[in-house]
Amino acid sequence: MLSPVQSLLKRTFDLVFAFLGIIIFSWLILLAWLAASIDTRSNGFFIQTRIGQFGRLFKVVKIKTMRPVKGTDTTVTKRGDPRITKLGAFFRKTKIDELPQLWNVLIGQMSFVGPRPDVPGYADQLDGEQRKVLQLKPGITGPATLKYRNEEDLLAQAEDPQKFNDEVIFPDKVRVNIEYMESWSFSKDLKYIVETVVG
Repeated sequence: MLSPVQSLLKRTFDLVFAFLGIIIFSWLILLAWLAASIDTRSNGFFIQTRIGQFGRLFKVVKIKTMRPVKGTDTTVTKRGDPRITKLGAFFRKTKIDELPQLWNVLIGQMSFVGPRPDVPGYADQLDGEQRKVLQLKPGITGPATLKYRNEEDLLAQAEDPQKFNDEVIFPDKVRVNIEYMESWSFSKDLKYIVETVVG
């Protein structure tokens, strides 16, 4: 667990740069929302319940990149998923779809760096030592996110994407995130952010 001083440093960074990010990118978020609204013929914001710090539920906000497709309702997304629109694929590739999460960071539900927030049925179902990962705020990016930046490609190659995610990828993400928590440093957070931005 982070010390009180480390937690304060991490939160101060999140607060300052989330505020600046919203000011700088508000025009882009608005344009992306408008374009996604037209593209998906629905509200361009994707709002979904996720598991937050200590298992608390919160609503994550992203730019919508998918349209409903009959017969496809899994929460696992693989490369070539028919639900992803052409514009949505661009938003995903450029990470524009992640920008609204600056609001989640600003109000303290998320951090810039941490485990990606899961839908119910994953992190909230962990037990034993693995539940330590719930001590962290979910992040926009992090070591597990970077390790699995090609996750959609891996899932596309799997015979059973859902099973591969549940039995291979998710447990490894938990392990990586616990290691991140136990060896946390501000310099590592900055490193993960830079690696995410430069691609």
